Amino acid sequence: MVRGNSVVHCGLVLLSLWLCIQSVPISVDRSKEKPPVQELDPPQSAETGLHYDRYLREVIEFLEKDPHFKEKLKNADMDDIKQGKLAKELNFVQHNFRTKLDELKREEMNRLRMLIKVKHDIQGGSGRTVDHQVLLKQFEHLSHQNPNTFEVEDLDQLIQSATKDLENFDKDRHDEFKRYEMMKEHERKERLKTMNEETRKQEEQHYEELRKKHADHAKVNHPGSEDQLKEVWQETDGMDPDNFDPKTFFKMHDTNGDGFFDESELEALFTKELEKVYNPENEEDDMVEMEEERLRMREHVMNEVDINKDRLVSLSEFMAATQKEEFLEKDEWETLDQNPLYTEEEMREYEQHLVNEENDINQKSVELQKQREELERKQEELSAQKLGLQQAVEEMERIKAEVKQPGAAVAAGGAPPVVPGNSHPLRPDVPVPGHS
Repeated sequence: MVRGNSVVHCGLVLLSLWLCIQSVPISVDRSKEKPPVQELDPPQSAETGLHYDRYLREVIEFLEKDPHFKEKLKNADMDDIKQGKLAKELNFVQHNFRTKLDELKREEMNRLRMLIKVKHDIQGGSGRTVDHQVLLKQFEHLSHQNPNTFEVEDLDQLIQSATKDLENFDKDRHDEFKRYEMMKEHERKERLKTMNEETRKQEEQHYEELRKKHADHAKVNHPGSEDQLKEVWQETDGMDPDNFDPKTFFKMHDTNGDGFFDESELEALFTKELEKVYNPENEEDDMVEMEEERLRMREHVMNEVDINKDRLVSLSEFMAATQKEEFLEKDEWETLDQNPLYTEEEMREYEQHLVNEENDINQKSVELQKQREELERKQEELSAQKLGLQQAVEEMERIKAEVKQPGAAVAAGGAPPVVPGNSHPLRPDVPVPGHS
């Protein structure tokens, strides 16, 4: 991930509000002669995962450009930020930046209004009850006191919302991964049901072979332990393991030189351990599971080392961790395959949830089919009415034509003109009665 150094330097204490959660790709040994495989996509600029991520980033980046706010941000700590002290410094931000912040807020308000209107229309059209509380939560990061201007309350509310939401972000990722694993197992069992007995046995045997192959890997060192860091020091940095120096190690892997390990820099340290377990070329290795493993490792180290819980590891925190007993941990790290991800009861509940969803879809499908048939019936009625109306118009035109036809025929045959008061209209030699 590439960030502007000034943004990172001045935004350290706010990093928990906009920190990029990013995966570091595993390197693949190209010296082995193997058929070419599709490589992993290069890492993109990751996002916080918040639905207002873009708005959050733009606000922070503009505030960081203001000299006064930039200075205050350098000296702030997380407690000051959470208590709203930093937000009050907005009153001293230059006018041109305040104007831009006003514009950002209006854009964000309009964006949310449009999305919520669409969501409201979709839910209303489907017959489902609209949950207005859920819709209102989309606006919790915005202050509504002054909808057209960005005020102190806006910054304070944005900070509070982002702090709270990011604290739950990792939990949401774990829950999403659990659902992924249960779905994968569910689909595997459903696939087995479609096979005959012999094919099913072969498939189950192959599945067990892959599981054993995946579990057969080199020892995974405990994340953040001396052995794990020394391995990086030796194999990645090319340094002598006997001369391992924690302070030098920290400076070497503080890639942006800001004096802190952020989450992405910390996760980069686990690449060697992950390579022992996961290889994108192997059928048995799931790259989604690899990212979950990376997240678990990062959380473990953060829980032990990040004393002030600002989602950053300072040099002092890192050095203090190297003095703890846990730093000498020799036990192997238990990977995902050694830890049950869900219980049988959770799996049953999930499968029941899938059944309920399928039933709902089937019911809606039946209702939609009935609506379609009703529309088709009405269309047929309208078509019949249209045909009847067309036939009636044609009949009227025919009758009108027949009424006009006799007079037209006489005129065409050259009938003699009628002499008023003296002759018969058809027989001029016959006198008209009453005339001499």
